[in-house]
Amino acid sequence: MEYRRLGTSGLTVPALSFGAGTFGGSGPLFSAWGNTDAREARRLVDICLDAGITMFDTADVYSDGASEQVLGQAIKGRRDTVLLSTKSGLPTGDGAADLGTSRARLIRSVEAALRRLGTDYIDLFQLHAFDAGTPIEEVVSALDDLVRQGKIRYVGASNFAGWQLMKSLATADRDHRTRYVAHQVYYSLVGRDYEWELMSLGLDQGVGAVVWSPLGWGRLTGRIRRDTPLPPASRLHATADYGPPVDDELLFRVVDVLDELSRETGRAVPQIAVNWLLQRPTVATVIIGARNEEQLRQNIGAVGWSLTPDQVARLDAASSRTAPYPYFPYQRQEAFARLNPSPVVPV
Repeated sequence: MEYRRLGTSGLTVPALSFGAGTFGGSGPLFSAWGNTDAREARRLVDICLDAGITMFDTADVYSDGASEQVLGQAIKGRRDTVLLSTKSGLPTGDGAADLGTSRARLIRSVEAALRRLGTDYIDLFQLHAFDAGTPIEEVVSALDDLVRQGKIRYVGASNFAGWQLMKSLATADRDHRTRYVAHQVYYSLVGRDYEWELMSLGLDQGVGAVVWSPLGWGRLTGRIRRDTPLPPASRLHATADYGPPVDDELLFRVVDVLDELSRETGRAVPQIAVNWLLQRPTVATVIIGARNEEQLRQNIGAVGWSLTPDQVARLDAASSRTAPYPYFPYQRQEAFARLNPSPVVPV
């Protein structure tokens, strides 16, 4: 397993992390993802650790906290060998105090996560969404206090717009508070919007990408093909409306190239899709999930080898699309591009 710095922090994370969204399995979304219990979870954690995957990601909204509970049971007795990453900020109930990132909510959320995980500290705590109703000064102050208390070690954000992340970083710098070192983002071959602004921001500000849904919300598993019905067992039947939309033509164009590369490399389609991500700037770790041992072992096969530059270029071309304003001039016009050289192939 390759290990990388998370942004410009001192935290080293594995190139692959394990997403515990399948642990617990309650509610319409998470029951479709999986319902792994503590015994099965411990087996999956064993496999991860044997492969060098030491970081495990969850959130308080995953199965109403059951994911954190199951993960805590699965790592019991080996806390010092793992990195725990969790998130809060999305609604966990109908009350006014059950959502957002106010000081009171953050303190309660961290205390509850510590109890469910069975630990006295969280390695990486991330805001699951931007809270427009709470002053940024209050948010970064509360997070800084929790770091100073030793309850969390590093802080990050998830699903922030560029201005929201930049304003948060600037506020933390101005007030001498703990900075976000991670941004947990959606990024895949069928969802490259991250590159339009957030990647450049990450490079400039030293914020590492923690990638969620690298297979495009289950679309790049190798089971979805052009002119073929959605497989009966696909979770997309139940979860498509919860995730990022994907244009069918873009999807099938990418899948066609993935199939070509699968034949060339002997690697499975999901392994190729994740390997492509691991070569992108700012990407510190890619979160993989699995409902069973077979899926997990296949996903682990995304590391230990690399696509060739030519193969990467073919995937870049197949997955490219015109960026929205104000980004498209920098993508299409030489004068704009010369002023802003990009480290990646424009989407």
